[in-house]
Amino acid sequence: MSAVSQHETTSTATSERGLDLREKALLGLIREAGALAQSAFMADAGGFEMKGPQDFLTVTDAAVEALIRERLSQLFPDDGFVGEESGSVPGEAVWVVDPIDGTANFARRIPHYCISIAFASRDEILLGAIYDPAHDELYFARKGRGASRNGISISVSSVVDPRSACVELGWSVRVPNATYLDVLAKILDAGANVRRAATGALGLAYVADGRSDAYAELHMHPWDCLAGLLLVREAGGRVCSFLADEGLNSGGGVLAATPGVAELMIKATGIGCD
Repeated sequence: MSAVSQHETTSTATSERGLDLREKALLGLIREAGALAQSAFMADAGGFEMKGPQDFLTVTDAAVEALIRERLSQLFPDDGFVGEESGSVPGEAVWVVDPIDGTANFARRIPHYCISIAFASRDEILLGAIYDPAHDELYFARKGRGASRNGISISVSSVVDPRSACVELGWSVRVPNATYLDVLAKILDAGANVRRAATGALGLAYVADGRSDAYAELHMHPWDCLAGLLLVREAGGRVCSFLADEGLNSGGGVLAATPGVAELMIKATGIGCD
């Protein structure tokens, strides 16, 4: 593959033509990455190691990220890159990549994981894709153009009664257990059902698709959530201002919800939504 431009400015990268080129590349690349991941999953290849408490790493994480990073550097050499496994290359226009979200599931042979890729500039998420290779479901959003699953338009649910709501709450060792338990209690007291499926990116995609009514986590890394936040916004949901709050550099709290349960989730988590 040849580069689109050797001296592309940020304004060119985020122009309609620039986004058209990146959208096309993204949709092909994420499926290629998904095929690599699913092949390794089916072969049960490589085992896993621990980066920290409840922080899994497989050889597939590194292989998938290397593939994505190499392809993007060939096509868009002036774009920045933020990856979970291989670090960052600064840029005003930047790709943000989680090669395997749900690595604990992947490592334990649970077919609920995904690849998440977003393209952002300054404080805006412009493109987002989340691919679930095990079920061949590709979620995609482009700012101002709506959200889709496998090319079919999707929207958030119309649930307004907490007693009919099913929300997902993610958690990690980065926040004290007592804090999460307090949030959980508030949601349960309101009558909502709470679940956790161990992949925040797919959790956000499911909110966009009306499969869940909200997703919240008190601290997430940008590669886990940027694509999903764009999906929910474009599907008609309410989301937090992650990038405006320096989330690209340091991570932060995440909330995405259907409008009918957003206020409940805001009160429970303390995370604001637009």
